[in-house]
Amino acid sequence: MAAIRWNVRPEANRPGRIVERLHREVNRLFSELSPGRGAEGGGVFPLVNISEDDENLFIRAEMPGIGTDEVELSVTSDRITISGERKVEAEGMLNAHRREREGGHFNRTLQMPVRIDPEKATAVFKCGILKIAVPKAKETEARQVKIQYEE
Repeated sequence: MAAIRWNVRPEANRPGRIVERLHREVNRLFSELSPGRGAEGGGVFPLVNISEDDENLFIRAEMPGIGTDEVELSVTSDRITISGERKVEAEGMLNAHRREREGGHFNRTLQMPVRIDPEKATAVFKCGILKIAVPKAKETEARQVKIQYEE
């Protein structure tokens, strides 16, 4: 008589269940490692909100603990770059249990949804919030060009 292995939960070993469990674990692993999703030390910095009205784009970047001398702002016709350095106080010989705010250099380039006028950009930094206002570029109108005939 052949010995048959008895399984209390036969549905747990179905190939589909194994693949589903593997899929869940891989998703969990990647969600923990993804920037801005709870991974220690990960994330995008600075966090920004971009909004607009009929004439301007408004960018609000949160940068707590950073001074104006540690931030640089660069504006082109379609991008805004915020760069600088966030310094973290030395904690000596303390053992950290959780560290979510990292120090070091940062560089965030934002692609604008419309063309902007970099010459008229303004920026105000107050209480760790950088507020940038940039007017939308005036669209150039198409003009008729007379074609000359050469022989």
